[in-house]
Amino acid sequence: MTVLMADVEIVELKRMDLRGAVVIDGFPSIGLVSSIVANYLIALLKMEYIAVMDSDSFPTLSLIRNGEPLGPARVYARPNLKEGEQQVVVFSTELQPSANLLRDIGTAIVDYAISRKCKLIISAGGLIIEREEGAPPDEKGEIAVYGVGSTESAKALLMKADAEPFLEGVISGTAGVLLNEGKRRGMDVVTLLAEAKPDTADARAAALILAAIDQMVLGMHLNVEPLCKEAERLEAQLKIIHKDAERKSRPQVSSDVEVSYQ
Repeated sequence: MTVLMADVEIVELKRMDLRGAVVIDGFPSIGLVSSIVANYLIALLKMEYIAVMDSDSFPTLSLIRNGEPLGPARVYARPNLKEGEQQVVVFSTELQPSANLLRDIGTAIVDYAISRKCKLIISAGGLIIEREEGAPPDEKGEIAVYGVGSTESAKALLMKADAEPFLEGVISGTAGVLLNEGKRRGMDVVTLLAEAKPDTADARAAALILAAIDQMVLGMHLNVEPLCKEAERLEAQLKIIHKDAERKSRPQVSSDVEVSYQ
């Protein structure tokens, strides 16, 4: 099966029953929050590579893991589900897509979710809050998770995660496209935001959003503190991979092969 949206297509490599699945948007965001969330879930749930998102406008690179070539933007799902377990579909990439591709990418994700009868799309992102230097994140010194939903049923899900309503502001990138498409087409879309450092990968913000996703749909009772430690390890790996991918996506004038030791 191929889902084609203008310059972006999703080609399935393995057919799975995705009815009722929760889709996670892992395209890079502030603080690499979405990337950490996506990669943590792929590892935690032992997900399989089932499809590739591709475009003639994507950089010509292949991510190699355990000797296996992977597309620049990938789709994963949980194999061998037990009764009562929630199917999860994760879009994961190291790309920083150009602005002219964001609408096609977001629309392709919604098209895929609707065609495969998935029930919900979740975007994770970082939020920059301007405050005086030295001031704590809030009165309790804690970081809040904020949320916005495309439909009334999506907004109701946010109450399960104890997410603060995101009432005013701008959400850009694929997350913004997903929310608009969800509103227009009656698809449940939720964006979860946590305050994040803009100049580095932010493991704690990602861990808080993972805990919120768990409360909303997974029901695995994830503990935030161990999540933070694991997310910090993942953060270090992702910083290397994203830097590598960004460097290799630039025009090359010499060798077509580079080796990275990580």
